[in-house]
Amino acid sequence: MNIIIVGCGKVGFSLAEQLVREKHNITVMDPDEETLQRASDAMDIMTVSGSGSSAVDLRQAGADEADLMVAATSSDEVNMVCCLLSKNLGTRYTIARIRNPEYISSLADLRRNLNIDMVINPENSTAIEISRLLRFPAAANIETFCRGRVELIGFRLQEDDFLTDKPLRELDPRVKSLPLLFCAADRDGEVYIPNGNFIPRAGDQLYVAGQPAALDRFFILLGRYVSKAKKVFLVGGGKVSLYLAHILDKLGMQLKIVERDEARCRMISEKFPRAIVLCADGTDSELLESENLTSYDAFVALTDRDEDNLIISLYAMQRGIAKVITKCTRQNYAGIVRSLGLDSIVSPKFITASHILHMVRGLQNSKGSVMNSLHRIADGHAEAMDFTVGPSTRFLGVPLKDLHLKKGILLAAIVRGQEIIIPEGSTCLMENDRVVIIARGGGILDLNDIYDDEFSFSAPGSGPQ
Repeated sequence: MNIIIVGCGKVGFSLAEQLVREKHNITVMDPDEETLQRASDAMDIMTVSGSGSSAVDLRQAGADEADLMVAATSSDEVNMVCCLLSKNLGTRYTIARIRNPEYISSLADLRRNLNIDMVINPENSTAIEISRLLRFPAAANIETFCRGRVELIGFRLQEDDFLTDKPLRELDPRVKSLPLLFCAADRDGEVYIPNGNFIPRAGDQLYVAGQPAALDRFFILLGRYVSKAKKVFLVGGGKVSLYLAHILDKLGMQLKIVERDEARCRMISEKFPRAIVLCADGTDSELLESENLTSYDAFVALTDRDEDNLIISLYAMQRGIAKVITKCTRQNYAGIVRSLGLDSIVSPKFITASHILHMVRGLQNSKGSVMNSLHRIADGHAEAMDFTVGPSTRFLGVPLKDLHLKKGILLAAIVRGQEIIIPEGSTCLMENDRVVIIARGGGILDLNDIYDDEFSFSAPGSGPQ
């Protein structure tokens, strides 16, 4: 696809990296020549110096022939104008990054009047992800499918867990009886799709999929279940904090928010009168202690500096806070920090790239099975996708044991009407099923992509050829 990205900040750069890896033709537009040069040096892309609010510059970038325009500048208004101009020039689809909470209530009108096909809000999406983790503190990562009926939870395996150093086929019968499936393991950056012979080791990041009630029961058996956080200590008063405070306030959680800027503190205090808002330096360990940090169930670091977030998160972890969540935009930092024990790392640019990638794959596959959602897991080394089985999906009604799937592919769950099925060898796919797929490395556009290219299936009863 021919894709134009306007704005080469953190989100734009990250998105360009991912789309280049997927073999799309990428043009990046930005008014800053140095920014464009860095992007050009790092990736095989076209660059155009210009403004997203200029029809002349957009035409020079190829908006009249583009399949997709992603407006990701720091200005909501420029992004909206960019989408409108691009559509008028001939761009097929447009995506706008809109972050100002004041626009949220009128998004439907904005999309309709400005011809925007998709609106992304990195800060709101990040806040939603953090709120999930606060509702289920035992998890390092949580992804939901089929309107919450299936969940995929990642957690770090510890030395004394009963799963450690034993093949999965020897699981405790109480775990085997639960409707869940171990579907991926991240070990030192290498992702495994486990079978019964896989032996989990301490330090592995395991991913397990199943019904929420079954996952609750599993973590109870593991001795890790913790009820949702009730008191949350939040450092940083930016956009993510505002969206998060709005969600947590509705959930009835007690909030303490620390922010340096006095005017910002006043605004937050007016919006959330039930929250305790402090105008202070949240990176000061003496302040954290004086504010009784250890009495809180969860700590969330959301300042604008990754370094500050990581340092105060490590401090909170050392002080024994049960749940610590850290915002980190630099991918190389995230890996280092996980090795130190911080597992719940959230990245607005990473989340945004996943949402846009989901749309791009859907545009590429407009006639096949429908991709309902896409989540990147294991630091982007694997993907979890939710497809709806269509009439064009091959091998409907054929038991999974008779099929050959590509290496690194796993069917994690099937939702059929009101029934949730954890796949076994005798399980078959049926039209209109919702299927959760785990793929090491990603790149799946359609359900038919999961089958080995050399595999074919003849008449029933004859078996695979």
